[in-house]
Amino acid sequence: MGEVQSVQRYEVAAQEDRCAPRTRISIPASLRASGGRSFSTIVHDLSLGGFCASAISRMQPGTICWITLPGLESLQSEVVWWNNSLIGCAFQNLLSPIVHDNILARWQPETIFRSTL
Repeated sequence: MGEVQSVQRYEVAAQEDRCAPRTRISIPASLRASGGRSFSTIVHDLSLGGFCASAISRMQPGTICWITLPGLESLQSEVVWWNNSLIGCAFQNLLSPIVHDNILARWQPETIFRSTL
C-alpha cells in the first residue's frame, strides 16, 4: 500500500474511530517523545487508532512519540491532546485488528462466567 493510500486510510479510520470502541485497560508501557528520554506510563485505553496514557509532564499536541507495549516493538504516534496528566495519541499506522485483539486478550482482566443452572 502506498504512503498516500495509507494516509487516506488512516484519515478515514480516525474519523470512524470517534465511535469505535475504546477498551479500558491497564497496561504498563514506556513512552518517549521525539528527542526525549523514555518514561514509564500506563495505557488506560486502546483502540485501533490510538490510546490514552499517563503523562505527568505536559506534551504538546502534534508531538511525535513512541509507545512500547510489552512484547511489541515501539509504535509511532502523535499526541492529539494532553489534559490533567493524561495524553491521547493517534497511531501513525492503525493497529492490526489481530494485534489489537491479542493485546486485549493478554491484558484484560479475566471475565468470570457463572452458570445459571
